[in-house]
Amino acid sequence: MPVFELIGAGSAAQFAEDQCKAIGESLQDRYINAKPFPHIVLDDFLSPELLRPLIDKYPSRDTKTHFDRDQERLKYQFAPWEVEDAALRNLLLQLNSRAFVRFLEKMSGIKGLIPDPHFSGGGLHETMPGGHLSVHADFNIQHTLKLERRLNFLLYLNDDWEEAFGGHLELWDQEMKACHARVLPVLGRAVAFSTTLDSFHGHPDPLSCPLGRSRRSIATYYYTAPEHGIASLPKRTTIFKPRAATTDKRDHKISFEHWVNDWVPFKMQRIARKIGDKLF
Repeated sequence: MPVFELIGAGSAAQFAEDQCKAIGESLQDRYINAKPFPHIVLDDFLSPELLRPLIDKYPSRDTKTHFDRDQERLKYQFAPWEVEDAALRNLLLQLNSRAFVRFLEKMSGIKGLIPDPHFSGGGLHETMPGGHLSVHADFNIQHTLKLERRLNFLLYLNDDWEEAFGGHLELWDQEMKACHARVLPVLGRAVAFSTTLDSFHGHPDPLSCPLGRSRRSIATYYYTAPEHGIASLPKRTTIFKPRAATTDKRDHKISFEHWVNDWVPFKMQRIARKIGDKLF
């Protein structure tokens, strides 16, 4: 039995607001009390019959470039306007709908959530065999909208995905001492979690799926308007953290950027960044 039943079908399917509110309220205690930070894993979020036809509707990778560095490798991103299939594009947009935002608010206890119409960093994600995304905490400010990032939602689109293929989402504690959850990205499984400067997560081990397969997911992010504006917040881009006793690489360039933002006088930051470009 899926968690949600959409009203309508195909490109007309939508979440029902009353259902969203009720389900969100029923899951709030489970979400808020989860460790290492508020989160939830929901199997059969939507029916396999609805999701399975969407798997092969991903846009072509032919004209796309992928991330290719130590911290993030062989990963592609697609925005809704790059998606030709109407049903898949509609699902992306429904995850930004008023009804679905109401579900997230009730479940997380975070009031005033705002979806991102630009899908900055979100949309469709696809990681190829051998690819990975190191453990990290996400950027905290959406600069176009001047909003603070508060919550991530992930929905996996991987049919017949075996344990040996890997791609597990890992959730780590603030000190990076322990992984509290490993989530296999199987079809219809959803994960939502609150985002802070130390909500560390990723799928850091290289994918072992066969050639011709890939790790596919939908990612949507949600924000709030800080009472005193974004100037009152520390400015952080994605912060990668290496796991102990692994070959994970530290991102020295990003660490230097944060040091410049926090400690170098504004008029000197341009010079400091030029020095950083030469160092890293």
